Amino acid sequence: DRPGFGGSSRPARKRWSACEQADLFHEAAAKLGIHKYLVLGHSWGAWIALEMARRHAPSVAGLVLVSGYYYPSPRLDLALATLPAVPLMGSPFRHTLLPLAVRLGWPSAMRKIFRPGPISNVFSVSTKEVASRPSQLRSVCVETALMLGAALFTKPCYRDIDVPTGIVAGAGDRLFDARREAERLHAEISGSLIEIIPNSGHMAHHSDPQAVLRMIDKVTCMPRPPKDGGSSDALSPAAR
Repeated sequence: DRPGFGGSSRPARKRWSACEQADLFHEAAAKLGIHKYLVLGHSWGAWIALEMARRHAPSVAGLVLVSGYYYPSPRLDLALATLPAVPLMGSPFRHTLLPLAVRLGWPSAMRKIFRPGPISNVFSVSTKEVASRPSQLRSVCVETALMLGAALFTKPCYRDIDVPTGIVAGAGDRLFDARREAERLHAEISGSLIEIIPNSGHMAHHSDPQAVLRMIDKVTCMPRPPKDGGSSDALSPAAR
């Protein structure tokens, strides 16, 4: 789990940007004795996957990016979603009204992230209580603030990504125009692969898991872009 989600804590002393989370996962892999790995990132996790490729390229055998929001733009809903993370004012709200609002709005939220694909009842039931915890709500709001900051103050560019990359998006994503985001990223990352899944929303890996698995296989077999005239090689079977 990423910091603050699922069963993982999110110490407040860190900002936990995508860069810091990328370093955390790289260090975790090293402690497990994994020195070459393929990274699959969904949604906000796609940012982290891209930062892992930037910061730890020798260890990253490839990327599979699913439903990423790579070029966020300033949006009112992003600004409003950051309010529960505001110190002092946000804490009482996260511990009282916001969890209730999340539970009441859960069916609508599931429709928004899954449709036009089918809603996974297993996912919906198993994540409802976790997603309405005050601690996880804070994590969501803080990361929304980071996304808003990126939209206001940075101009994302991914031309420096030089690892094998596969990009997957649902054609009917209702959170943002995931298809346009994926196509724009595909144009920026040299040699990348792309697949747009029809009749799928933000949860493309649930709607069509086989498409994501196919992309993993393709990226695993892609040669790494050569540097300075050197040779390139695909991820060996032993490292998959």
